[in-house]
Formats: sequence, C-alpha cells, structure tokens
Amino acid sequence: MTKNAYRLGGVAAALALVAGTSSFLARAADDKQAASVPAKTALTVSVTSAAQADWAQTLQANGSVAAWQETVVGAELSGLRLAEVQANVGDRVKRGQLLAQLSSDSVRAELAQSRAGAAEAQATLAEAQANAERARSLQTSGAISASQVQQYLTAAATAKARLDAAQARVQADELRLSQTRIVASDDGVISARAATAGSMVQPGQELFRLIRKGRLEWRAEVPADELSRLSAGMAVRVNVNDKASGAAPVNGKVRMVAPTVDPQTRMGLVYVDLDGANSLRAGTFARGEFQLARSQTLSLPQTAVLLRDGFSYVYRVGADNRVTRLKVQTGRRLGDRIEVLGGVDAAAKVVTSGAGFLSEGDAVRVVAAPVAPAPVAAVAPTTVAK
Repeated sequence: MTKNAYRLGGVAAALALVAGTSSFLARAADDKQAASVPAKTALTVSVTSAAQADWAQTLQANGSVAAWQETVVGAELSGLRLAEVQANVGDRVKRGQLLAQLSSDSVRAELAQSRAGAAEAQATLAEAQANAERARSLQTSGAISASQVQQYLTAAATAKARLDAAQARVQADELRLSQTRIVASDDGVISARAATAGSMVQPGQELFRLIRKGRLEWRAEVPADELSRLSAGMAVRVNVNDKASGAAPVNGKVRMVAPTVDPQTRMGLVYVDLDGANSLRAGTFARGEFQLARSQTLSLPQTAVLLRDGFSYVYRVGADNRVTRLKVQTGRRLGDRIEVLGGVDAAAKVVTSGAGFLSEGDAVRVVAAPVAPAPVAAVAPTTVAK
C-alpha cells in the first residue's frame, strides 16, 4: 500500500469522526431546546348541551294598512246650497248622524204645495164617493138610468186615482226634504271631506268618505309559493315600520287569502283583520308575522357554533377532556340561540366559551358556568317575504 493511500484513509476517518461529533452535538442542542419549551397549557372552557324547545315558525311579510271598506257619502239632490257642515276628518260618527245640511226652503215650499193638492184630491174623492153611493141606491127605483150611475162610479174612481197621485207627490217631496240632511250611512270614521259650506251640490257629488266601523285591515304581499301555508283564522302580529312612533304591535287574524296572484310580481295578497288598530293609520306601510305551526327543536348558544370556510362547527368535550371538532347543520336563529338540525346529539357536551381558540385534540379544563335556559315557547322566523 502506498503512502498516499494511508494518508487518504486517515483523512476519511477524521471526517467521519467530525461528522459523528456534529450529529451528536445537534441532537443534544435539540433535546435542550425541547426541554426549555413548556408543555401547552389546557384552556379553561365552559360547556353546555343542546336544549330542546318548542319554537313557533313564522312567515314574515310586508304590506299596507288599508280601510276594510270605505263608503262615499254624497248628495242626491241638485241645485241646492250646502248650508251647514257638521263633521270633519277624523270624527267618529254613528249611523244616521247629521254630517251636513242643505238649504231646504224651496223643498219645504214644494212639500206644502203637494200636501195642499192632496187635501183637495181627498175632498174631491169624498164628494165623488157620496154621489156614487146615492146613484147606486136610486138605480133599483128606476129614478136614474144605468148610464148615469156608471158616470158617478167612474167619477169616484177618477177622484181616487187623483188622490193617490197627490199623495205620491207628497211622499216624493217628503223624501226630497229628508235628502237635504246628509247623514252617515254607517258607524265609522270620517277619512276625507270635500263638503264646503255655501257651495252648490250636484247629484252623486262626494262630500265625505267614511271608513266603515273604523275597521282597518293589513294587506300583506306574500310570494305565490308561500300562500299555501296560510289559511283563514291564522294569527298575525303587525308592526308599523316606524321606530320613531313607538307603536305597539297589533294582533290580527287572516280573513282571506287572495285567489289570484299578480302576474308581474308573482305576489298574492293576504287580507288580515286587525284588532283595535288605534295605533295604525290607513295607507301606512307595515311589517307582520304569520304564526305558523310549532315544532320541537334542538338549539345551542350562538357562541358555541363557529363558522369556518362556509361551514358550521362545534367542539365536543370527550371523557378525557380533549375536544373533537364536529360539523353541524344549523337552521333558525332566535335571540342568542341557534337551531341545530344535525351533527350533534342532545347528550354531547359542547364548548360554549373559548371555542375560537381551540384546535382538534386540544386538552381543556371544564369549569361550571351558568347557562341561560332555552326559550320554551319562542317564535322563530323561517321565511321572509320580500
């Protein structure tokens, strides 16, 4: 073996020794660094279980408040002056109450004339009937001919017809006199007034507009595919869309679901009778909720449900105090609670506080925390009709 070979072997052995020493030193440094890093501290959390509650489904919709029925009160006579107006917008009136008075002098004069004509016709009839009776009594004696008897009988019948005509004129004039009094056709509230004292009225001219019974209704606009869920008698709560007014919600009931749908908007009208709608005004915009069927559901506090990458998750605490991440399906929300449709059962212990700092398999320390009870008879919206 040559001298160069011995030299190369020595160099290789030296390099191997250096490499082994370096590896040993690196492992020692890693062990020292690992020993200097403390173990991860268990996070303190509170847990809860999914609570079962009776939630009522609702259907929300928008619409307008309108008069149940509006009656137009107008004049039936022409050429008469409006002498007096006794009602104004907003007044509550009773059926038959005087709203306005037309000038009745000319009508009263015509009535007096027709009554005089009727009295004259009555006297003529009495004379004609007396003559007819005498003619009948003399007919058997032969003192008067049959043709003369017939003339007296015809005169009596003619006088009777004239009296009937005169009495009809009296009734017509009495009717015209009553029509000079413009009265309320029903109980209700005056919603509009066009009557002005001193003006001349015409037949059919609108003088007042009356909301019958003061009764209002809410006309909700509901999508066509939701109309089948609604029926007459269903309970409704209506709120005026005006926060400044502070008006309390008004209860109502569905009276009728429209049989047709608007072909342009694909919305159908639902007519809702309102109970004691003193805080509402016809023409205002309102939002309401139809109370649908109730159902049993599981719910969790919203703090227990995390939204990541478009999915909802919860952390379940196992017997070894380590957490497991579960994907869940969520539904309606009510207050600070959210409905859980699947992915976790009612017996599972779910992290409610600190879930955002956890990862799969982390150890936790569970502490007792007061948990607010789930609402027992709550109302949760399901669909919003826009």
